Amino acid sequence: MFEDILLATGGEEASDRATDHALELAEQHGATLHVLYVVDSDVYDAYSGDEYVDGHEGPEHGLEEVGEEAIAAVVQRAESRGVDVKGHLKHGQPPETIAEFAREAGVDLVVLGTRRRPDEYRSLLGSTTDRVLRLTEMPVTVVKTPVEA
Repeated sequence: MFEDILLATGGEEASDRATDHALELAEQHGATLHVLYVVDSDVYDAYSGDEYVDGHEGPEHGLEEVGEEAIAAVVQRAESRGVDVKGHLKHGQPPETIAEFAREAGVDLVVLGTRRRPDEYRSLLGSTTDRVLRLTEMPVTVVKTPVEA
């Protein structure tokens, strides 16, 4: 049923359960798992970077390292289970970049993790998951991370 599955990850706790789910699906269907980390361009574009002498030392470099580590962790888990996996690091606004990548890669399913945030947070910043749901045409599975008691 699924040949290509996209797991969009931020490497945080909300992505852990989504990763488990995406790996299970890829394993069950013999699908290729695409692991995508988006370096949020709004984060580093808003930063003046006055103390950085060389462009390679800017905040995007640190964000890329976080992304590479998040991708590598999922790739390692996938390979240990015999799942065909490809890692991708992109720059841009996460919702738009995830939706664009999903279309261009021709994935059958997008898997995203989410966690409950205060209403004030959502009203000010919105939700990447909500925006991806509105921007994509293919099925999207949202895996919730339970709220700690």
